[in-house]
Formats: sequence, C-alpha cells, structure tokens
Amino acid sequence: MAPLKKIGEFVVALGEGTPKQGEENALSPVYRNVLAKDGFPKLEGMSTLHEMFESSVRRFGDCDCLGWRPQEGDSFGPYKWWTYREVHGKAKVLASALKDAGIKAGEKVGIYASNSPEWMLCILASNRSSISVVPLYDSLGETAVEYTVNHSSTALVFVQASKLGLMAKAVPTVKGSLRAVVVWGGSDAAAEAAVKKEGVKLYTWDDFLAMGEKKPAEPVPPKADDIATIMYTSGTTGNPKGVVITHATLLACITGLQGYIREVGADIRPGDAMLSYLTLAHIFGRAAEEFFLSVGAAIGYWQGDVRKLTDDITALKPTVFPAVPRVLERIQSGIQGKLKAAAWPVRALIGLAMRWKLSRIRAGRPVQKAAPLLDWMLFNRLRAGFGGRVRFILSGGAPLSTGVAEFLSVALCCPVFQGYGLTETCAASFLALARQSNAGTVGPPTSQVELRFEGSEELGYDPLGTPPKGEICLRGPLIAIDPGLLKPCLQQLMCMASWAADADGFFHTGDVGELTADGCLRVVDRIKNMFKLAQGEYVAAEHLENKYVGADVVEQMWVYGNSYESFLVAVVVPNKRELTSWAKEQGGLPSDFNQLCATPQAAQYVVEELAKVSKKERLKGFERIPAVVLTPEQFSTDNDLMTPSFKLKRPQLQKHFQKQLDETYAAEKKRLASKSK
Repeated sequence: MAPLKKIGEFVVALGEGTPKQGEENALSPVYRNVLAKDGFPKLEGMSTLHEMFESSVRRFGDCDCLGWRPQEGDSFGPYKWWTYREVHGKAKVLASALKDAGIKAGEKVGIYASNSPEWMLCILASNRSSISVVPLYDSLGETAVEYTVNHSSTALVFVQASKLGLMAKAVPTVKGSLRAVVVWGGSDAAAEAAVKKEGVKLYTWDDFLAMGEKKPAEPVPPKADDIATIMYTSGTTGNPKGVVITHATLLACITGLQGYIREVGADIRPGDAMLSYLTLAHIFGRAAEEFFLSVGAAIGYWQGDVRKLTDDITALKPTVFPAVPRVLERIQSGIQGKLKAAAWPVRALIGLAMRWKLSRIRAGRPVQKAAPLLDWMLFNRLRAGFGGRVRFILSGGAPLSTGVAEFLSVALCCPVFQGYGLTETCAASFLALARQSNAGTVGPPTSQVELRFEGSEELGYDPLGTPPKGEICLRGPLIAIDPGLLKPCLQQLMCMASWAADADGFFHTGDVGELTADGCLRVVDRIKNMFKLAQGEYVAAEHLENKYVGADVVEQMWVYGNSYESFLVAVVVPNKRELTSWAKEQGGLPSDFNQLCATPQAAQYVVEELAKVSKKERLKGFERIPAVVLTPEQFSTDNDLMTPSFKLKRPQLQKHFQKQLDETYAAEKKRLASKSK
C-alpha cells in the first residue's frame, strides 16, 4: 500500500503521482475517502439488490414503502401506501408471473412508463428472478425504443397504457426478440390490436398478476456479478449507448451513500419520504430510490405531470428532495415570482432578511441555525410551500450554480447538496458537504471510488500543481463493467457503450476538475465543451453558462464560440416574467413575448445584464458575452435540444441556430468596426 497523506477531513492521497514522461501525461496521486483507506467497505450480509430488499423487509416490514395518489374524478387524493411487507408480497406474485410467461433467468425485461409503484415492483420482481431490467426513456420516442429493445434483445416489456401506442409502432421491428407486452394503467384498444397482430402476446396487469397468484414460484436469486440493469444513456448524438450495471455495482452505490450519510450526520430512516419524479430510466433516480429502500424510508410517486409537481410536493411533504438543476432553477424562479408580486415593503424586508441570513451561512453557520428567528418569522412560510418538512435537497445530473443553491438554502431553510457521477460510475461518486467553504464543489469521493487526475499540457492542466487539476478519472466498485471484460455475446450487445478506460483501469469521464485543499472536487467543464478562440484562449462553455444563468433575465443559455472568432456569443431563452416586466417599464415595446424577443432592445438589455454577472464573477475579458440571440422557445427534449437528463445537446443547438449565430457575429463585427473608426 502506498504511503497515505491526509487531505482535509475526509480524503487521503495514496503515493505522490507521476510527472509527464515523453508522450505520457502527468498523473496525480490516487485519492480515496478515509473510509476506504484500507479497502472499499461492503454492506454486511448482502451482495445483491435482492438480498438488500429482503433485509429491509425483515427490518422495516410494517413501515410505509411505496405510495401513490389515487385519482378522484379530475383531481388526485391524498397518498396511499403499501408497506414493505405488502410490496414484498406483490413482487413475489409478479416474479411468479414472469416465470409462467416463460421469462428465464438471464433474460431481459423492458419498462416503458412514467415513475409509479408498478415500475419499482417490476424491478423488485426482476431482481428476485435474476432477470435484467432495461429501462426505456419516457422521452426518447419510438425510434430509440426500437433500437433499445433490439440492441438488448429484450424479451418482455412492461408498458404504461399511455405509452402503448408508441410501443405498438415499434413492435413490427422488434418482434424477433420481443415475446410479450404487459400493460397497466388503462387500455388502448387500437394499440392492443396492433401488438397482437404481430404475434406478440399481450397481458393486462391484472391478468398477469392472476397468473402469478395461480402458480407461485420459488425465487431464483441473482449473484453479485449478474447484470441488474442495462442503462441506455441518451447522449447528445447518435443512438442511445448501453451501460451494463451489476448487482454489485448498485450495491456499492448504496454502500457509498450510507457511508456519506454517516459522515455528514444527515440520518435517513423510516419516516423519511422522497418524491419520485426523476425518471427511473436514469441512474440518478434509480440510485436514489434503491438507497431509500435500503434504509426503510418511503417513496411517494408523482402524478406524472410536471405542471402538478408542486401539488404532489404539498401532498407528500417530502423530507428529502432529489432534483436536477433545471428543476431547482424553476423552483427558484417560482419563489422569486411570488416575492416580486408582494408589496414593496414586504419585498424589501424579505430581501434584507435573505442577504443577512446568507451572510451568516457564508460565515460558517449551519443553514438550519443561521437565523432561527427569521426562519420562524419569514422563511418557514416559503418552506411550507415545499411541504414544510424538507431537511435537505440533493442535486445531480448536471452542475448546479452556487447562486441557486444559496438562494434555496436560505428560502427553504435546508442545505442543498450537489453530487457528481455518470451512468458509467453509478451516479453517486462524489457528494458535497454542507459547509460554505465547500460551495461550488461536489464534495469528496464516496467510499466506493478512487480519483486520479490526468494532465494536459495543451489545455494547461497540471495534476501535480496546486490545486491538482486535470481530467477526472475514476476506479473502484462503483464503476460499471468494462465491455471488454464481458462475455463475447454481451460484448457485441454493448458495442455502443460509452467507455474509455486506461491501462490502470481508470475510467476517463471526459470532465475536467480540480481538488480543493480540503479534498473536495470542483468540476470545471467537459473537455468536449472546451474550445479555443482565435486569440488562443480556451473557453469552458458549461462553466460560463452556470455563471451567467445567475442573471434573473436568463432562463436557459448556450454559449458558443470557435477558433475563427475572437469573442463569444450566446443563445438565451429569457425569463418571460423578467423580460416582459422590463419591457413594460421601458414603454413602446411589444407586449407579446415572441415579438419582444425579436427586438434589438431586448437583446441589448440581456447583454447588459450578462455584463453585470461578468463583473460580479470577475470573468476574464474573453469570457464576456457581447452579443446574444434571443429565442422564446425553451430548450427541451421535444425539440431535440436537450437530453432527457436536461443536458444541452450542443451539436443540435449549433445546427438549429447556425444562421442566427452567423448573423449575430456579422452584426457585432460591424458594430466593433464602426466603433474603432
């Protein structure tokens, strides 16, 4: 074992690193969580998700497990719950039905649905039967469904009735591997007939469960290295890419999360509840729910309508709220909208209170103890709109701006933890600490992964410098299976997997990061998102987007540049409320939002607001945005400008806006030329 060097409270460095040698890049030391200094810890007495849930049923049998809101006419009622013991019984029946339908251990079942208790029952039944789960993204559409089912050789698909029409269109091209479809949540006679016409068996949920009731089957427990799921990541280009995740990998994720919870003292136990709305087809949502099941906590499922998310939050009163930055930005915007609608004296009072409380947090006070009197007088009212019980928010899937995290910490009286991970690293690789000194970081590594930086002279990354900086490379139990280590049949299956490992077994994430003095990782950008301007300066686009989105008038933003131009431009989706409010104050401008976005005055106003952020954040001259394209259309999965995990699709954005970008560059160059005369 290499000599250990303590870095902060939670991290140790193994060895000294390696300087650049010829064509080989410099490498940092290997960094681990202190809990893993002598080896990666494991959960005692369990090695698979099946064993984990069996343990939870024994320990928490009568505790609430899965909840939903029954529809009552046009609305939804209060949450109803199945206990752990009841969920266990239903999973046994569903597993028996799978066996009766001819689905064998080692085969694959797909799930094409919005999050629901049935979704999790399908996972638990598959775990009990040594069957692998292949989630189908709710927003990927029919072509990707065809590709995924064919690529993974899925034998049976569980489908929500509202998705059956799309599934039926895919059936003619997937019937070679697909043998059966099970549908829940209603009926679609035309789609059902189309599925049956292709010779694929179709079962209703109730009929399928009845099969399991009639023919109870013994479990076929999986082994640790059996495949639990194949996660198809949406990516920004091309077909979805499959990532093989075993039971051991997901259990390592849970082990790391449990260790983290102990380290930061944020105990989660029976009585805690989370809202399930982040798709279970994404590793972040899946990992969060598996962790909750491991500690006996409750999972309440949403209605499936983002417009009613606030209603579900109020009904559930969650204590933990996992989210992606886009959702948190919308929550911030909603709170700000309510505050701006208040009378001027109230706005002024709350603004003063928020600044004072934030100063206390920045001085090192815990969020919950920073301003208890102000919380009682003011902020608990905002917190009540979020259910009134939330103890912390966990952000993942993409970088979260410090401004959003601080605003929500103040307004909702709870810390906001940011995490970092990829599908290939089973989500929970790093988790932030609730300390102001760690703001803007994703925290130390969990106990199931080790970190190494690889340098780059061209990009100016020195993994042996202060701070160490380079490409983030990860290794350990959290890392998904390298396709090269799979059996030949699975190698062919996973030929499109996104994978880049080096000779030492480190997975290359493609992200750039640096390590702070107390052992926390700060993610700077994606290597692919970095580009060189004409004057030779490198720009980290995502880093700048996270800074500029702090402007109230910015709803969404994409920064663009290339090596032929000396300055940046950006495409901005303005905040409708902010921009129309400004236009009303100016007078003489269109009241229609679409028309307003087309005016040069609105574009100039946004540029001026971005300049304020640039000055506040002390950005370099070449990082400033002198010209923008305004668009009223949100970047979304519907227009193919975002992935289902809310990441920008940069190639598609460039193609979509290339004409406006060219015109904006030409106009700005003309302005600069006339100014210099």
